[in-house]
Order: sequence, then C-alpha cells, then structure tokens
Amino acid sequence: MSVRKLNNKYANVISEYVEKYRKQHGLSKSDLCRELSPLGINMYNNYIYTIEHNKKSVKDFELYALAKVLNVTLDDLLNKNRFKV
Repeated sequence: MSVRKLNNKYANVISEYVEKYRKQHGLSKSDLCRELSPLGINMYNNYIYTIEHNKKSVKDFELYALAKVLNVTLDDLLNKNRFKV
C-alpha cells in the first residue's frame, strides 16, 4: 500500500496536530479512543498511531469527531494557514 502525497508531502495534513492536541489535553491514545466511542467513532490505539504517523487518511466524520473531542476547530486540525490555495 502506498502513502498518498500532495505537493511531495503526506496527504494526511492533520497528523501532527492530532498528536499535539491529544498530548496537550493529557490524553493517551486509549483515552482518545474512549472519548470518540460515544460519538459513534470506533478507533483503536493502532488506528490513532497510523493517523499520527501519516499512514492513514482520515474520513470527514472522523475529522469532525476528533476536533470535537480535542476541543479544537477544524481549522486548528487542518492548520488552514499551512497551505495556500
């Protein structure tokens, strides 16, 4: 399986921000999974790992749930200022 890239960078632009905000909130990967569960998002530690290490793309509803649980905006996770369109 190849990793998707955009402009020679990994396509998963939220990876470093998921890890940053997760750690900022003092959440382990297991804690994050537990917080996502009531929202109908079933993730496991290894899934969080693959997101944080650019090995997995995130679906739109997962992005929304991650932002909600981490108490950040979608723009925070996407780092809107990072890319110029």
